[in-house]
Amino acid sequence: MTAVASSAVGRGDPRTRSIGCAAGRQVPDAPAGDGGAASVSPGSLADRVDAIVIGASAGGIEALMTLLPRLAADLPVPIHVVVHVPRDRPSLLATVFAHRCAMRVVEAEDKMPVEPGTIHFAPPDYHLLVDRGPILALSIEAPVKHSRPSIDVLFESAAQVHGPRLAAILLTGASDDGTDGLVAVRRAGGIVVVQEPASAASPIMPTAALRRVAADHVLPLAGIGALLRTLEGIATNGETR
Repeated sequence: MTAVASSAVGRGDPRTRSIGCAAGRQVPDAPAGDGGAASVSPGSLADRVDAIVIGASAGGIEALMTLLPRLAADLPVPIHVVVHVPRDRPSLLATVFAHRCAMRVVEAEDKMPVEPGTIHFAPPDYHLLVDRGPILALSIEAPVKHSRPSIDVLFESAAQVHGPRLAAILLTGASDDGTDGLVAVRRAGGIVVVQEPASAASPIMPTAALRRVAADHVLPLAGIGALLRTLEGIATNGETR
């Protein structure tokens, strides 16, 4: 991802970037197969991923409350999260989840180093990207699919950095944000996880994704939580503790 302009606007050094899923670009579909689901069993992420990205919209905070507080403090990978929140006021997501999670929880800042065992929430009105390093980057480019932060932007940038060592999880929501990002993750060889639409507070987002991309796992929240916990007990060098 190449920075095309710089604009310090009060949160680190947010950059205006050329974003792969900018409004108007059509991302070719990844084969969806039979219903878009390659598996409905939890399986395992152990030794397979270096980072996890999660996107959610309507009903997403409640879904994340089911998933994140149950993860161990020493999870050996970082988790980057985009939730569609109002753009005109501060977000309390990092504060609220920090009190409930064993993992470290922060609001992402520009040029912030990525560390395992940390949950990074996108701040309101900024796109969150993963950059080489890896480090985090914030962008004030135009909203994508009416959203800033955009799930697509996070997923696409993380796929460019982590390739097949990325797991992307799309949860409940009332738009099709995240679908293009999952296509990028699939094409990079990463792991695609979609919440089972019947279990979602708003099934529009997971349903839209499953129409276009083959998911490795289509699971209710309990299954997604079990999948994430397969990383527990794995040291950062891949050895079992």
